[in-house]
Amino acid sequence: MSSILLAIVLGLAFGAALDRVGASNPTLIGKMLNLTNLNLAKSILLAIGTGSVLMFGGQMLGLVDVGHMSVKTAYVGVFLGGLMLGAGWAVSGFCPGTGVVAAASGRKDALFFIAGGLLGAAAYMVTYPSWKASGLLDKIWGGKVTLGTVPGSKFDGVTALPGDVLGLVLGLGFVALAFALPERLTGQKAGAQPAE
Repeated sequence: MSSILLAIVLGLAFGAALDRVGASNPTLIGKMLNLTNLNLAKSILLAIGTGSVLMFGGQMLGLVDVGHMSVKTAYVGVFLGGLMLGAGWAVSGFCPGTGVVAAASGRKDALFFIAGGLLGAAAYMVTYPSWKASGLLDKIWGGKVTLGTVPGSKFDGVTALPGDVLGLVLGLGFVALAFALPERLTGQKAGAQPAE
């Protein structure tokens, strides 16, 4: 029961953080994707990088049990699904998590997004045998693998590089990129007026 309560508390805190940085605002998502406001992208990079540093650094120091590491199976359908998710995110301004946060904060358009997602999931369930038969769900690279080999984990590495060091370096790279990115790559500064 305590793990369920902890999950609820962490979920509420994560949702509040997503709403605070603007991840539940389709306008800010659009500005991020057209490179006119990268503050949200910087927040995402910082969160991923910090999480990676804490997880892999904690594993290296023995503070985090490597047995808790979870890896999803690699198959072609995951990559196609990722492309579809990205396209849906660009069109709607929501991803599954931010759609729920937006609905919780009162956005009615997010309710339609959630309904569409549930309808899509139901359509996938009904057509699952066809997807399975197509070969798109066949494992590639051995299925559950990591980029490097993580000591003590049950997952194979695609390379012989030490996975915990690789995860730490990638995490630090994401943090550095979050600080190095400018506020925008295209467009004018917010509130700036063109010269006459």
